[in-house]
Amino acid sequence: MNRFERQEILKGFGIEGQKKLREARILVVGAGGLGCPALLYLAAAGIGTLGIADGDFVSLSNLNRQILFGIEDLGKPKASTAAGLLNLKYPDIHINIHETYLQVHNAIPILSNYDLIIDGTDNFQTRYLLNDGCFLLKKPYIMAAIFQNEGQVAVLNLAYGNDRPLHYRDIYPDPPMPHEIPNCNESGVIGVLPGILGMLQAAEAIKLLTGYGTPLKNKLLHYHLLDTNFFEIEITANPKADQTTPLNLDAYYKMDYVMTCGGVETINWKDAMDVLQKEKHALLIDVREKDELPTTELLNCHQIPLRQLENEIIKLQAADSFILFCQTGTRSGHAASLLKAMFPNKHIYSIIGGLRDFNSPLNLKLYG
Repeated sequence: MNRFERQEILKGFGIEGQKKLREARILVVGAGGLGCPALLYLAAAGIGTLGIADGDFVSLSNLNRQILFGIEDLGKPKASTAAGLLNLKYPDIHINIHETYLQVHNAIPILSNYDLIIDGTDNFQTRYLLNDGCFLLKKPYIMAAIFQNEGQVAVLNLAYGNDRPLHYRDIYPDPPMPHEIPNCNESGVIGVLPGILGMLQAAEAIKLLTGYGTPLKNKLLHYHLLDTNFFEIEITANPKADQTTPLNLDAYYKMDYVMTCGGVETINWKDAMDVLQKEKHALLIDVREKDELPTTELLNCHQIPLRQLENEIIKLQAADSFILFCQTGTRSGHAASLLKAMFPNKHIYSIIGGLRDFNSPLNLKLYG
């Protein structure tokens, strides 16, 4: 008996299907609410090589949905922590750790090493970056998206005959306006919802790799948590997608997904402190209201509330870099978008997780 026996006895799957899983290489981008359940089920199914790409660290607010992690993992890097936990459970699988955020300069070399890509991220910048990269590399792309109590899953970039593969830009040729659609940090989420969608992503990956069943070809599956309603939307070729998609790698490397997707450059506390130490003209700015706690006298930062930032920042415009933070990272993201529009040639960062992040200097002073 082996641990895959219940899969191998399925008619149409069999030993041959298991062999295909063992030979497969899957990259999961984002070890969060979507990525954690997908990783667990892919590892349990016997995928031979899993890649985990995530530059973030575990924080307390992650734990209602990121089920690979617990209290003991707070402050640890997600990618290597997830890999360690999976290898303890399933030592027969190989895991590649990519402890980084995927960006234009590093995405293609990483994506190239895998058979298909599962997108477990929660921002449009990465979604369009992955979609375009997978399109150019001819890699299947399995995406999921969540807003409050509903979510969507699609299997994209599948080649059929001579037709151009349909991809995410056939659904949404252009990204939404900045902050038009909030992420889970801003809008909230019941932890089980990304769990359901992440498992659907894993199921679609297994079907695609083994030929077992029919993948979500040219369809967007929509799920609503509150009334348990599933429905499918047909995806058709959108002529505008041909105008907005980079058609070769040169065009891809010239794309600015941060600007075109209304995104901002994010940074963790450790890297932010490194920038402040190395760059003479980098400034740390607290965009919370002045009466908010905890106080930040120990951080040697400027305090400019978000509502005053546009007027007050002029006094500090000689700086080369602005590093912004707030309580959770939401307001600093808005502030970074505002400053990027004002100073497009400066380095502007929003600190992930804000002061509530386990690795913030104030938390480290309390608990370190």
